[in-house]
Amino acid sequence: MKLNETMSSTQHNDRKVDEIGDDHISSNIFDTPLRPDAFEMDDETKMAKIEEHFREIMHIMGLDLADDSLNGTPRRVAKMYVKELFSGLNPKNLPSLTHFKNHYKYKDMLVERDIMFHSNCEHHFVPIVGKAHVAYIANGHVIGLSKLHRIVNHFARRPQVQERMTIQIGEALKTVLGTESVAVILDADHMCVSSRGINDQTSSTVTSFYGGEFNNTDTRTEFIKMVGLRKNGMKY
Repeated sequence: MKLNETMSSTQHNDRKVDEIGDDHISSNIFDTPLRPDAFEMDDETKMAKIEEHFREIMHIMGLDLADDSLNGTPRRVAKMYVKELFSGLNPKNLPSLTHFKNHYKYKDMLVERDIMFHSNCEHHFVPIVGKAHVAYIANGHVIGLSKLHRIVNHFARRPQVQERMTIQIGEALKTVLGTESVAVILDADHMCVSSRGINDQTSSTVTSFYGGEFNNTDTRTEFIKMVGLRKNGMKY
């Protein structure tokens, strides 16, 4: 291949990479893309390898790794990736999704609003910060409120696309509760939009998931109304 053809091909690929990243396109809308051998390596080995590679990245960038402030950064980043930011990749870290019988015979909507989450865009590995609002209508079983928070944060703790995360939360709730009547709204700020690219500081991204009775217009409207009840108000 001639030099000008090589450059043209490289420029085309760069354009494609940029466009996919900016448009949040994903070929896998439900399952986070993982190799079959993703968990054959133990966490300590993963951290050692990430530390090594991140040290090299810092070296390439010209940072002085002999400096006291920077010397421990590769290890800190490796531990943060495996144990914190991306711990949701490992199915072993899925919270125990136990439920109990609906002894109260409560048949109306339960809404948990303003569940704060931190995730990372899988296209640029920069933060996604937002709030989740989840609801369900019990079908014989209920779940502890803290479990709703844990489900949201489990799926947030991985490289993500907001559309996929919304579906993952919704499907997990349907499975554990044994009901189709589940609703999820995510409202998030994407640093890949605000800190690079278009540099838009004011927009947010909203995605939703509705199942069962939430496909009824009146039920969905009630959910949306309940989500906004305390908007801009004090908690106590």
